[in-house]
Amino acid sequence: MSGTGQLQDYSVDQAAGAVVLVLGAVASLLLVIWQSKCHCKMNLCWIFQCERRPPSEEEMKTLKEQITDKKLNAIKKKEDKILDKEDKILDKVESQKSPRLIPEFTEFTSEVEYKNRKLKEQYERQKPKDAEPEPEPEFEP
Repeated sequence: MSGTGQLQDYSVDQAAGAVVLVLGAVASLLLVIWQSKCHCKMNLCWIFQCERRPPSEEEMKTLKEQITDKKLNAIKKKEDKILDKEDKILDKVESQKSPRLIPEFTEFTSEVEYKNRKLKEQYERQKPKDAEPEPEPEFEP
């Protein structure tokens, strides 16, 4: 056993751990003080002096407006990116579409079939869409 008032022999890594522990505790205490919203004045061994005052109500309003403006700008940028992507996708899809063409006259169709098809198309265009059927004539006995 060691006597009273006498420190034991410590290794270098144990001493370093103790120093880090003490410095971490002091740093966390200073962080709590500096992050607080109250007026504080620090004097660290007459080498480093710091004074912190909370923002006034006017400064708080301007800060709040700046934050909302930044959020709105970020949202607008995201919307613009999404719209640009959608436009690119739509352009790509539209460029891939080809119009459906009905062959006019090919070697696989005869001239008669071609004319019959054209006449049928003209008849379909002239026919009323919602026409009522004609009533059947009545015969009297």
